[in-house]
Amino acid sequence: MAAPATLTTDLPTGYRPWPALWAMVIGFFMILVDSTIVSVATPAIMQGLGADVNSVIWVTSAYLLAYAVPLLITGRLGDRIGPKYVYLSGLALFTVASLWCGFTGSIEMLIVARIVQGLGASLMTPQTMAVITRTFPAASRGQAMSLWGATAGVAILVGPLVGGLLVDGPGWQWIFFINVPVGIVAFALAARLVPRLQTHSHSFDWVGVGLSAIGMFLIVFGIQEGETYSWGTITGIISVPLLIAAGVLVFGLFVYWQSRIRTEPLVPLGLFRDRNFSLSNIAITSVGFAITAMAFPFMLYAQVVRGLTPTKSALLLVPMAVLAGALSPVAGRLIDRMHPRTITAFGLALCSLALFLLSAVTTTGSPTWLLLVPMGLMGIANAFMWAPLAATATRNLPMSSAGAGSGIYNTTRQIGAVLGSAAIAALIEARLTANLPGVPQNMSRHTAGVKLPPQLADGFASAMSQSLLMPAGVLLLGVVAALAFTKPTHA
Repeated sequence: MAAPATLTTDLPTGYRPWPALWAMVIGFFMILVDSTIVSVATPAIMQGLGADVNSVIWVTSAYLLAYAVPLLITGRLGDRIGPKYVYLSGLALFTVASLWCGFTGSIEMLIVARIVQGLGASLMTPQTMAVITRTFPAASRGQAMSLWGATAGVAILVGPLVGGLLVDGPGWQWIFFINVPVGIVAFALAARLVPRLQTHSHSFDWVGVGLSAIGMFLIVFGIQEGETYSWGTITGIISVPLLIAAGVLVFGLFVYWQSRIRTEPLVPLGLFRDRNFSLSNIAITSVGFAITAMAFPFMLYAQVVRGLTPTKSALLLVPMAVLAGALSPVAGRLIDRMHPRTITAFGLALCSLALFLLSAVTTTGSPTWLLLVPMGLMGIANAFMWAPLAATATRNLPMSSAGAGSGIYNTTRQIGAVLGSAAIAALIEARLTANLPGVPQNMSRHTAGVKLPPQLADGFASAMSQSLLMPAGVLLLGVVAALAFTKPTHA
């Protein structure tokens, strides 16, 4: 499958892009697994490091923050240095940081190591989409994006399953150690198969990086720690509402700066003139939010209310992983033939419906088979969300903006994940307080893998059920965005 002659690259004659894409998919799969694998290990990490729920969720939030904020600059870095070299640098950093995560002995050090791991992931992710955009013709890019989308969907679903097997086996540290051999293999394959593409001269907007990082941190910290401080004063004049308001204000300054900067902006606002690009970013934000947010309450419910081991609780996700992987090739073929509005709205709406159903059956008396029904629906939905959204977002982008466009798209996805992680932490604490008044909120640290007594189980299950309604509702915003898609210009 040769790259078309119209692409401005230095690809060799007869170059086949699929082997290179498969090589990069291995690393991409690994970093996405690490976005969710901690969810199934949450009780084990709480026990092993003596942490509470909120502290353990920071292990994921810190990773997602460090992953999301630099994406705006790492996409541009790939355009300037070359996606191959940026990808390999990020993969090496991610692999070393994974080793560090496994050897940590405190929750604070684990959070720091996860930050470094997130930085490595931020270097890798935009390069996969940039290589697809620059080596596959627009009219047939859907099949390539279907592989990218299938990787994203399956990884986020398989992560808890792999985590459960490792936590029940050698221990929670191995959810990080396993990345080391995978990272080495992925590095060797990418170094051999990924081509060196032409570079484009870009400047870097460090002021924009600073504003986006500060704004994101203030909002996430305010949301995630809000319940801890009863949504009031933290210290002195600093309060939770003040932090969130300051974060929103800083983001406003960031957008203003992007519109006024004379050199190349960190976020080329002109890309948002393309309707599908703008709407795809809204939709993928809702997906990142929902998929990240649903994992924590469901895993806590499975292990604390039902008393399942990490492996058995993760097996509840098998229908999602199997159906998402099986149907992604079908979705890939349909992307290039159908109007994007149809396929993406279907996937997003089905995922929202599945989460509403999951919330309804998250009770102490639900039979196991009933939990598998919404999981299967989520698997179908994932096949028709990830790849169609990615393909629709990038189809009309100019080649010189491939890195910037993929960086923006992945940033909005990760922003959704960060906000989902922070919001679900706050909501879980709030619902536990409402449903189990007077009960210590760190009780799940002592009861992981053992059924709660009936007088506590009902309240805990209700709290997790109510928490699942939030990601289900957020996905409806994505449905609205998808319904407004227009036909791609290449068609």
